[in-house]
Amino acid sequence: MEYLSRVPRPPLDELIDDLYYLEGTPPYARLTLPAMPAALLVINLGAPFRIRGGTDIETAEYADGCVITTPTRAYEFGYPPRTRSVGVHFKPWGLAPLLPMPAVELCDRPVTVEQVWGRPATATLRDRLAATSGPYEMLTLLERELMRRLCDAAGLGLVRHTSSVIAAAGGAVAIGDLSVAAGVSSTHLARRFKDLVGVTPKRLARTYRFTATVFAMDPAGPVDWGDLAGSAGYFDQAHFGHEFREFTGLTPTRYVEVRRRFLREHPGHVLDGWPLPTD
Repeated sequence: MEYLSRVPRPPLDELIDDLYYLEGTPPYARLTLPAMPAALLVINLGAPFRIRGGTDIETAEYADGCVITTPTRAYEFGYPPRTRSVGVHFKPWGLAPLLPMPAVELCDRPVTVEQVWGRPATATLRDRLAATSGPYEMLTLLERELMRRLCDAAGLGLVRHTSSVIAAAGGAVAIGDLSVAAGVSSTHLARRFKDLVGVTPKRLARTYRFTATVFAMDPAGPVDWGDLAGSAGYFDQAHFGHEFREFTGLTPTRYVEVRRRFLREHPGHVLDGWPLPTD
């Protein structure tokens, strides 16, 4: 697969981790994306793909792309034989200035780009992207479109600063201390987070802690689960296992088996690191 990415210019760099271009044959027809502290925008330029969020939700097809606010569960992506798209990996609060609704309304409910930006605007953008001469030009066009659509979001500074504190601590923070430091009530802080991130500060902290723990693990070597859980601040190994199942849909042991499968079957693949082959 071809994968290109770059960080956008200010002020988008305060909202976005990177813009990316993806084209080619996926390593697996279905990939599971565990929950992580980020939001996602995909502009699809190829055949439709499919998404399922949890075992209790039916799979839905997305032709123009999708918008996903900070998730609380794993998503399963079903890809066509070849895929082509441009997209954005947002910081947890980054989608808010581009949404016409509170982020909480989209929590764990992926929607099409058309449902957010409207059919005519989405169709025009996809046509313009498809007509460009290459990936770099596509990312420049997408960046300009995002700049054009930026709107004010009440409380963004508060949420951005507090989220940054949570991220810097790897999620190991006392939520009550955050509201005191910010000079607002815990209720006000939670409301702003739900409006702009889609989840509460506590939920975001849990996600940061989980991802920091997983990224600190070497799936190719032996894993001491008790030591890993303890160093991450989990109450006990059972608590850690519960978090694992909630965020990935897998037990810790099964997660490592699946990660090792990816490493064994597709060493050095551009998507290696977070997506997982779906059982």
